[in-house]
Amino acid sequence: MEQQINIEKYNPNWISEFNQEKMRIMTVLHGHRLYIEHIGSTAIHAKPVVDILAVVRSIDRVIHFNDKMERVGYKARGENGIAGRRFFSKGGDERSHHVHMFQTGHEDIARHLAFRDYMLAHPHEAERYSQLKLRLAAEFPIDMEEYVNGKNEFIKVIDERAKRWVIRANGDRDVL
Repeated sequence: MEQQINIEKYNPNWISEFNQEKMRIMTVLHGHRLYIEHIGSTAIHAKPVVDILAVVRSIDRVIHFNDKMERVGYKARGENGIAGRRFFSKGGDERSHHVHMFQTGHEDIARHLAFRDYMLAHPHEAERYSQLKLRLAAEFPIDMEEYVNGKNEFIKVIDERAKRWVIRANGDRDVL
């Protein structure tokens, strides 16, 4: 099914939506999660999908929570293209939430958090990213693959900048 790519201005309700989902996920993963963070384009133009990062003790045990995640509205999608991740989506074809679960120590945890924090600390970069997403959504209004591919190079550049920024901010400590 073709789906229109919809980019919206920052919505302060996304924070309360995240907090509601965080509580649901904490209940489902009781005793097995370490922390849950709001990631993704939280302060800029974005698809109206709340991205959630859940860090768990054991990725292999996540399969035991699939039924409980379904009961709170999420569909289990396995790794969904990223080794070591368990991905869940909510909202059917009109996705409203994504949960990216990783086992503690997975390299993508630090990458996601660094990207988020860097964008929040560098509003000019966030604005560049917003403009890129708006342009790509206009150019590829129903082609999610091209939309995502169009963001890849920008994301790689920001990932590298964010990594160096976090290292500088934390001195010599090995944070990534």
